[in-house]
Amino acid sequence: MSGVVADRARVKEAFEQPTLSLLHQGHAPVVIAVFRSAFSREVPAVPAARLHEMVEAFLAELRLSGLADREVPAGSGRGLCRKWVSDQWLIRSPTEDGTEQYTLTSHAQDALRLVEQLTRERATLSEHRIATILEQVRRFNRVANPDRAARVNILDAEIGRLTRERDRLLAGGDMPAVGADYMLQGFSELTELVAGLPSDFARVSESFTTLRDQIFVSLRGEDRPAGQTVDEYLRQADSLEEATPEGRAFKGAFDLLRDQVLVEQLREDIADLLDHPLAGDILTDSDRADLRGTVSMIRRGMSRVIVERGRATSALKEFITTYDRTRDRELDATLRALESEITVWMLRGGPKTRVPVSLLPAEIEVSLLRERFHDAETSAPPPPLVDVSADQPAAPSMRELLMQGGPSLDALRARLSTLGTSGAPDSAGGLFRGFPNALRRPVEIYGLLHLATNTDALAVTEETEVYDTVRPDGSRRSLEVPKIVPAHGPATAGADDGTTAAVSADGDAERTRSGNDSPHRDERREESA
Repeated sequence: MSGVVADRARVKEAFEQPTLSLLHQGHAPVVIAVFRSAFSREVPAVPAARLHEMVEAFLAELRLSGLADREVPAGSGRGLCRKWVSDQWLIRSPTEDGTEQYTLTSHAQDALRLVEQLTRERATLSEHRIATILEQVRRFNRVANPDRAARVNILDAEIGRLTRERDRLLAGGDMPAVGADYMLQGFSELTELVAGLPSDFARVSESFTTLRDQIFVSLRGEDRPAGQTVDEYLRQADSLEEATPEGRAFKGAFDLLRDQVLVEQLREDIADLLDHPLAGDILTDSDRADLRGTVSMIRRGMSRVIVERGRATSALKEFITTYDRTRDRELDATLRALESEITVWMLRGGPKTRVPVSLLPAEIEVSLLRERFHDAETSAPPPPLVDVSADQPAAPSMRELLMQGGPSLDALRARLSTLGTSGAPDSAGGLFRGFPNALRRPVEIYGLLHLATNTDALAVTEETEVYDTVRPDGSRRSLEVPKIVPAHGPATAGADDGTTAAVSADGDAERTRSGNDSPHRDERREESA
């Protein structure tokens, strides 16, 4: 019998993997195009809210380009991202600042890598490929051969070949030029090797996540002590680097980055290859950027693995410190007791027997329930105030207080009563120019406008005039104010008691007696003043 049945089972299992399920679905071209546009080697993670907006913008752009609705997945950006997370194409993880971000899984990166290889020019059989195979087999045999003499012979042959080449170059021998096909094949293999590293690092970080979930299940479901489960986790974490190809790749990268000499050598070799005269015709700008960022990409991949390993360890530590196995056992015993009691009751009760069950617990009568308890910090009296009586400023005089106050309405009302009379200015602005400095503060203008608005004998026109004001400190300021003129002859804005007010040069208000006032009334006013 042939092995077609077993092959079919293996192929079916492969198609169930997230990588092939991504490539085999109907919307695969759109989804992969969105992933390639949103993620790159320089941008391995995208904030969650940002990716939701980008997905909606990309899909709208594809629809405008002429794609039919059946060729574009339906749904919002948030809904599609959540679906892709459940399909194991995206990972949603928290960041240090409390937000969330999306990263591609190793399955999605493998799919993008395969598409990238298919879009590139396929490499054919060449001298470089054969030489690479021979060199790889030779190096593999040198490391894995169990025969000591065979290893020594291999090393001697390699040392002799390199020595002869070195002596020939030092003697001025010809340097054979490398053809364009050889360089193209070399760069193709190099970019392919570098492109596979991000997915390898992603697999290692996902392995730690899977291991963490397995440990949680073991802690919840097994009866053995937690210490044994933790020991098993530590053993698996230590062996993870050696048990899988991804772990070995991570260990190799870690060893490489610990050797600063090798890191500098890698940088120099890549720089020399990119400076080759034929590199400009073979590599695109994106290929050159990818090769230049090889060391940075390896560092980011290692950081991601280390962060995921630390996150798994922290989650395991928190679970162990907060997990109460005794409480879980008591709950399990209580549930089993309830189940046994229900079984006994079912044997006695009929099919229509009812049991009253309250949905909420009964109210508890509490005579006094304290809401606040003694707190030494809140119960302590406030600290005493600092005595600043020695530094207190001098008390202002009454004149200074008046100069800093609001408008002098009584004095202004008395002045406005003369507006429009014989020999007086025809506007409040002209009248204002003759006021003493005490009545020419900027705030007095508000008093003039207030009195003009509330007096029928005065009118505020649309024309303006300039008021030259004087502040209490002596500084001046010119203000442009609507013009105030008499409405019907001379304005009568005096007080109701028949008196008029005048302001002396020093700013003190004085009252003059009208013809109907008596001297006794003046004396009473002076006493009250």
